[in-house]
Amino acid sequence: MFNNQKVLVTGGAGMIGRQLVDLLLEKGAKVTIADLNEPTDLPQGVDFIKTNLLYFDQCQNICQGQDYVFNLVGIKCSPKVTMEQPADIMGPMMQFNTNMLEAAMKANVKWYLYTSTVGVYTPAEVFYEDDVWKGSPSPNDWYGGWAKRMGELQCEAYEKQNGEGRCSIVRPANVYGPYDNFDLKNAMVVPSLIRKANENDIIDVWGDGSPIRDFIHAKDVARGMMFVVENKITKPVNLGSGTGVTIKELSEIVANYFNKSIQYSPEKPSGDAKRIFSMERANSYGFYPEVSIKEGIESTIEWFLNNPDKIDKKFNALNK
Repeated sequence: MFNNQKVLVTGGAGMIGRQLVDLLLEKGAKVTIADLNEPTDLPQGVDFIKTNLLYFDQCQNICQGQDYVFNLVGIKCSPKVTMEQPADIMGPMMQFNTNMLEAAMKANVKWYLYTSTVGVYTPAEVFYEDDVWKGSPSPNDWYGGWAKRMGELQCEAYEKQNGEGRCSIVRPANVYGPYDNFDLKNAMVVPSLIRKANENDIIDVWGDGSPIRDFIHAKDVARGMMFVVENKITKPVNLGSGTGVTIKELSEIVANYFNKSIQYSPEKPSGDAKRIFSMERANSYGFYPEVSIKEGIESTIEWFLNNPDKIDKKFNALNK
């Protein structure tokens, strides 16, 4: 499908994007990355266009002549930052969604992939794709969750208006891997634990370690993205492991690697008690993740330790 095809990856310099670009190159695609991050190790044969998706004319420019568009752009940050800077998250995310989908459809691309999030779900222990509209997003994901829901609705609206489906929607769980954001102000749990373990004798963990989460390596997410596009799946698809890991178990993997101790802070917020993805739909289509949590965490730590020049060179849309 992708051999000799022009494929645009927005956010292609990021954690999932880099994995996706490598997989597309293996398929023979002609890849263009659109990102605000300047890649320090751009793969051979890949074009790079520095792009701000807040501007529609730039979105039009990058979509022209493309066969496929994978839109991975979003704002990834900690629950604390989400509560402190909601307008800085919701507004830009909705503009990203609108500008890219409109530009891609006007460019008449063959297929468009939209990257949603776990944050669209109503609080529950297990998330099923069809349950999204049975309630509102969690207070911890209120603004970003609604923004991503609107992005999904926009894809649906184009499909209804045009009478054909050319959009796939994926909802990744808690993603981790190389090229993650390791800035402690904005980092999610995995990169935060890794950085704390590298810089301190004791790893400070917010909460008591009991919350259960669903983690998936960025390479598996990239594989899932290509899978849904290759199979022209228009229903939203969860991309997770389908199994839960406690923050305590996760912390112990990191602590054991660095030979550090852990200190829990129960008085600090730790989010919802349990969030696991149902993988029934993805499995029914034939997709299964491959990277185990221990293997994935340890390989991410090794990348972090071997690439100190890359961990602080991430563009952060929340920095003013």
